[in-house]
Amino acid sequence: MLTTCRPGRRAGSHDYANCGAFTAFCPPLLGNWASIADVLSPGALRAHLPTAKPAGAVATSREDRSPVLLGTGHPHRLLGFYAALADALSTAGCAVLTPAHGRCIDITTRFGLRTYALDYVRGVAFVRKTGREAAGCEPGAHTHSPLPVRSVPAAAAEAGGPLPWLVIGDHGRVCGAGQLGFEGVGPADTDDPAPFVGETEGRVSVAVPLDDAVRSAYYGPLTRYVLNRACLSQ
Repeated sequence: MLTTCRPGRRAGSHDYANCGAFTAFCPPLLGNWASIADVLSPGALRAHLPTAKPAGAVATSREDRSPVLLGTGHPHRLLGFYAALADALSTAGCAVLTPAHGRCIDITTRFGLRTYALDYVRGVAFVRKTGREAAGCEPGAHTHSPLPVRSVPAAAAEAGGPLPWLVIGDHGRVCGAGQLGFEGVGPADTDDPAPFVGETEGRVSVAVPLDDAVRSAYYGPLTRYVLNRACLSQ
């Protein structure tokens, strides 16, 4: 798990205590945070959204027609959310990038080193298992790794294509984008506080506290909120 936006350093409870969004939405974790159940407050999230302005960077991309990159480590749950943003941004004239499509990436997991292939559906990046491991598996794999987004600069250079002005993603994608110097926004859950730490460090522009393991349909209100605030609902 990537737990900080500074390579080679693991964050501790003192890092989280300084993260405004993390302390506002997950106060129980600041005590005995290693053993207590995590909690996200829907009411606090609603109050936080206008000040966090997750739609601000999206609106800027729309206005400037800047290239964007979208990706998720939770394709089963969040693919529809990101795909709606990708569709709207593409319709508004933004280039939705798909660099390194099909490239194989070795990612260390709790089961050892595994090889995944980078894929895109409706402009949203995610990784799939390869070879025999993929047989009978659901499409898309869960990962918090930043490695998929780290492949973007080299792939763009090889193809002679543009780099993204904005990266919209979760977990390792938004943190990896911040490490590379890209503007990054996206949702974050309490089981991986790295985006909150990255936001505090100034590497992640906006981290929106969100449960990333509920039914896909439950992200509809957030999707509509972002599209409306970014003037993309038309």
